[in-house]
Amino acid sequence: MLAPAEGLTEAEAGARRRRGEGNIAVQGGSRGYAEILRTNVFSFFNLILFVIGAALLTLGQYSDALISVGLGLINAVISAAQEIRAKRKLDRLQLLDRAGVLVVRDGREVEIAPDRVVRGDVLRVRPGDQIVVDGPLLDGGRLEADESLLTGESDPVVKHPGDELRSGSLCVAGDGHQQARDVGVHSYAGRLTAQARRSTTDRTPLQRRIEFIVRLVMALTALMSGCILAQAALEGFSVLRVVQITAVLSGLVPYGLFFLIALAYTAGAVRIARSGALVQQVNAVESVSNVDVICTDKTGTLTTGRLTLEEIVPLGVREYNEAAEALGGLAHNAATPNLTALAIAGSLGGPVWEVHDEVPFSSSLRWSGMVTGTGTWVLGAPDALAGRLRWQVEPAEVADRAGRGLRVLLLARTEDPEAGLRDAAGRPELPMLEPVALAVLDDELREDVVETVARFRADGVDLKVLSGDDPRTVAAIAARAGLGDGDPVPGHALDDLDDPALDRLVARSTVFGRVAPEHKERIVRSLRRQGRYVAMIGDGVNDARALKQAHVGVAMRSGSAVTRDVADIVLVDDSFAALPPARHEGRRIINGIGISLYVFLARVASQGLVILAVTMLQLGFPYSPTQVGLTMFTVGIPTVFLTFWAGRGRPDPDLLRNLVRFVAPASVITAIFGTAIYTALYSMISHGFQPGRTPARIIHEFEKTTGLKYNLDADFTTASATILAQTGLSTFFCFASFLLILFLAPRSRAFAAWTAPTGDKRPALLVLGLCVVFSAVLCVPALWNYFGLMGPSKPVFLVVLPALILWYGTLTVVFRFRLFDRLLGLGEPRR
Repeated sequence: MLAPAEGLTEAEAGARRRRGEGNIAVQGGSRGYAEILRTNVFSFFNLILFVIGAALLTLGQYSDALISVGLGLINAVISAAQEIRAKRKLDRLQLLDRAGVLVVRDGREVEIAPDRVVRGDVLRVRPGDQIVVDGPLLDGGRLEADESLLTGESDPVVKHPGDELRSGSLCVAGDGHQQARDVGVHSYAGRLTAQARRSTTDRTPLQRRIEFIVRLVMALTALMSGCILAQAALEGFSVLRVVQITAVLSGLVPYGLFFLIALAYTAGAVRIARSGALVQQVNAVESVSNVDVICTDKTGTLTTGRLTLEEIVPLGVREYNEAAEALGGLAHNAATPNLTALAIAGSLGGPVWEVHDEVPFSSSLRWSGMVTGTGTWVLGAPDALAGRLRWQVEPAEVADRAGRGLRVLLLARTEDPEAGLRDAAGRPELPMLEPVALAVLDDELREDVVETVARFRADGVDLKVLSGDDPRTVAAIAARAGLGDGDPVPGHALDDLDDPALDRLVARSTVFGRVAPEHKERIVRSLRRQGRYVAMIGDGVNDARALKQAHVGVAMRSGSAVTRDVADIVLVDDSFAALPPARHEGRRIINGIGISLYVFLARVASQGLVILAVTMLQLGFPYSPTQVGLTMFTVGIPTVFLTFWAGRGRPDPDLLRNLVRFVAPASVITAIFGTAIYTALYSMISHGFQPGRTPARIIHEFEKTTGLKYNLDADFTTASATILAQTGLSTFFCFASFLLILFLAPRSRAFAAWTAPTGDKRPALLVLGLCVVFSAVLCVPALWNYFGLMGPSKPVFLVVLPALILWYGTLTVVFRFRLFDRLLGLGEPRR
């Protein structure tokens, strides 16, 4: 074993670094910028859009190509921007936490970055230093390590020469040198990190539903495409026409839903960040709203990790002032103050003593003492001092306070000037003592914990405490936080249980103490087996694996960098009071996207039915790719507003079933009216343009509206009929899509055929604004030309307006009397 002064030389350290023996951290759980861009841009759905766009671009159809490629790029940019934003913010947090370490190089101590340490280095460890590698404490040293981030146990552990110091722990007292034996990925923290990062983030229920819907629509679209393209081949369509038809059919797949979700998640993440939660995985914005059980650590999560002096209880004939002065003196004159001394010093002043000898606190002794000119003073656990007391303290005085989760220490003294605190060999030893007072300290709860716990419970969310501390202490803290249900369960009680027995125990228990990282992971898995949606809150490396097993992993800002790195959400203010607002924001997003699903699918289904009907009637093809691009305007933009305006009530428990209730009648009725409009306008032109039978005024009006020069060619007649029919169909569909919003978010009873009135006038104003904007599109030549439409046309107006009125009346009757529900046997809807 190396002596402390025999560190490596710079040359030796450089050689070892080149051999891969450096303390290189496990690669971050957050992806690099290149990977973020690659996975978001080249997703499966985007690739389909890009291939179609490239084909259209090759054929010179620039407008159509822009629509196809643009949707994919917008979706990718929004998703990637949020992930990059979260990554940059977390990287800044980690940079602020990075501190240098002292190593012995070339016979002298130098400060270097933790990642410059190599295997074999000798590190100087002082109070307050983070231990960054694994290895033994060398000869001549003695210190106390806080391993709570590794084990959950909050009491410091005394380390003697030869004892193991593990990365991720903190030196709280003493001084010594450590040899770096295991570094980087081979260290304890590195191994835990690697295990945690093997897991992947779960898809949320909403993502799974939408993926199912999109895949179903894709399958149906593929079948329909095969039939239509086979017909096109038989009729001898050109390559351009085939590509255009393919672009239209691919547009039936509601890719806009992915764009909408990305936008909603991003906006939700920004809102949640204002309340103190950094979202690293954007789907966590929604996922947190599904949580029905939260597992949380105690130290650093429910409590601040700080102690406060709660009470001083004089014993015997002692006075309060005498006890307070002595406690203050012990705290202020301590050479290496621990958390207890710091808490007392923060509450009490103290005299300056002439200290002749001092025994610092250690977890093995469980007491500290000081020999001064005024006597010998000792502060420690009552049971640790009991054997050396001249008279015993009333047990009830201690038990009552300890049962409330308070830490009780006994202050005692001896006035014997010959009495010391060591035996003849210099080892710590207590003299006979006289009790002076009880010092009662409180493990400080975070100020908003009680209120937050109450809010979660009122919202139907269960909470379970998983801690490495003594189960009785954890139970008392949990009771103060409002979680005092049932008896505490020690971690060793879980060891021999099979999965069914563990599930039963976990289901009925709230507090678990002395649990190891493996226990936490098993508890989270048990809850998942029981069908619970689990969030895990933690701050230590020991929590990392459980965080990744949970549906939502939440890390404290002040905790381990490893835990922050693998978490879905980081609480930057160390307060889980940020979670209820995040939960409500997630509910709003789910409700908003749910409304958007109704509009999207009603539009897609009705368009598909119209395409099938028109193709079967051999009346051409009812859409061009640019007209499909109107979906972004008529459906995409409105649903963005609806998502942001949605309420924060409980999400629809039967979304897929209710989608069928709404989409089936809306799409069938809309498709019937749309097909009728297309057929009427197509027939009007194809039968109206006949030699010698077409009035000059009709020809003049047609040329003025379309910009086309009239002739008697059959292709011209077909093209003219198609563009007029397409204009009428697109006009009807756009206005019908706007009016569907009023069915889904009615302000008054006039439109409350599907659901109850909301009283919110914003959707009605949105519909009015969209109608005005689309009317302007039909009046501006550059816009109606871009979307492949005709300008203002009397035939379109005379056909579409009455059809809209009749369509609205029909749909109102069907919804109000639940005609499709009765036809399909769906029963009463769940509200």
